[in-house]
Amino acid sequence: MNQVLIAVFGVQNHLLVPQEAARAVLLFFYGLLLLRISGPRMFGRWSALDVVISIMVGSALARAMTGGAPLAGTMMAAAVMVFLHVGLAHWAARNPAVARLIEGKAITLVDHGRIDHQARQRCRISEADLHEALRQNGVDGEAHLDNVKVVTLEPSGHLSVVKRDPCAPDRG
Repeated sequence: MNQVLIAVFGVQNHLLVPQEAARAVLLFFYGLLLLRISGPRMFGRWSALDVVISIMVGSALARAMTGGAPLAGTMMAAAVMVFLHVGLAHWAARNPAVARLIEGKAITLVDHGRIDHQARQRCRISEADLHEALRQNGVDGEAHLDNVKVVTLEPSGHLSVVKRDPCAPDRG
């Protein structure tokens, strides 16, 4: 059995092209399995945790595919990282302090039409990026900022815009 596995998948640093191809197929389906286990969050939100885990798992699996790292050990390490991701995500979902630590917190950049330039600069958001987000949400130019209730820099890095409802009383 061991000889068959070596013939199909090769050994570290001594791979033939068909063995790399076999590893690619194995690791593709293994990576797909890990993604299904971890759930839609891993690539759905792109928090700092999601990005770090995705890069680490991708890097590890790529090294195993090309023979730069042992196949079985690398697959185990990738599984440990995915289970760590799932565990931390569950913990963050149940504990706001852990969520803030791992994922960060939302920061208000515009409040009732007024840009908080200090917060914007602290978050390294240029005025051009802020105005792009406003335009993407139908707010064109400084003159129309009074139509904006709030712009928030989300932990994922996305700028969310909430427009003021002209029919509803403004409750600050």
